[in-house]
Amino acid sequence: MPRFGRVLTAMVTPFDDELALDIDGAVALAKWLQSEGNEGLVLAGTTGEAPTLTRDEKLQLWETVSAAVTIPVVAGSTGANTAADAHLTAEASKLGVAGILALCPYYSRPSQAGIEAHLRAVADATDLPVVIYDIPIRTGRKVYNDVLLRLARETGNVVGVKDAAGNPARTAQLVAEAPAGFEVYSGDDSFTLPLLAVGAVGLIGVATHWVAPDAVALFDAWERGDTAEARRINARLLDSWNFETGDEAPNPGPAKAMMRHLGKPAGHCRPPMGSDPEWLDARAAEVYERLVAARA
Repeated sequence: MPRFGRVLTAMVTPFDDELALDIDGAVALAKWLQSEGNEGLVLAGTTGEAPTLTRDEKLQLWETVSAAVTIPVVAGSTGANTAADAHLTAEASKLGVAGILALCPYYSRPSQAGIEAHLRAVADATDLPVVIYDIPIRTGRKVYNDVLLRLARETGNVVGVKDAAGNPARTAQLVAEAPAGFEVYSGDDSFTLPLLAVGAVGLIGVATHWVAPDAVALFDAWERGDTAEARRINARLLDSWNFETGDEAPNPGPAKAMMRHLGKPAGHCRPPMGSDPEWLDARAAEVYERLVAARA
């Protein structure tokens, strides 16, 4: 079993009707996600609307949810301010979380040297295992393999990468050169099966809010060598992979719509995500209905 499990959900952050943090809803949602088969959770990541959460809200989420579930909770404790991120990471590390998700710093578009220095500062601020989040489409920068490899070899606690770079060939090279124990998690649901083929061990997903049993079955099939079954499961998940984000309804709007459809705490997104398109809730119901039919 990978360090944080095979199937983790980057959990949405529930808000009430006034868009205040719904901490009781977060606990209820986390417990339900665990019961659905998720083997870990990421809190206050992109899907959790981290840029809109206050420091105190993040701390409350990490502490309260970590105490409420028995699966690993990974804290998305970083952004683009090195000193502040290192401090928040140190604070998060005292609250019962199992690890840290460290995002490549965004917007500033630093050099690879700057990215490496930022991520080292975060790793130095904690004794917990750290997973680097590489998502160039959001950050504007790719974390190069040589940076990831140096961090893995030299820090002692950089133990993996959440790979949303969309380049399985480059991931294969990383896996081939990484030290023992370094783990690759798919950070893009639709790339899970391709990344498994080159050595990934898990998924930190969005559609796993509602397809966790299927994702677990996909991993089970892959691990027993039944690639045909893994492909069949992946095929029935394509609809959910496609629904989870898009230009008109970007993540996490669709995931929150699906949770509302299933009667789970979610609420709506805080600005600047904008209001949901009028078709979103109906589309969520359609996607779920098709998924249930495909499972039969």
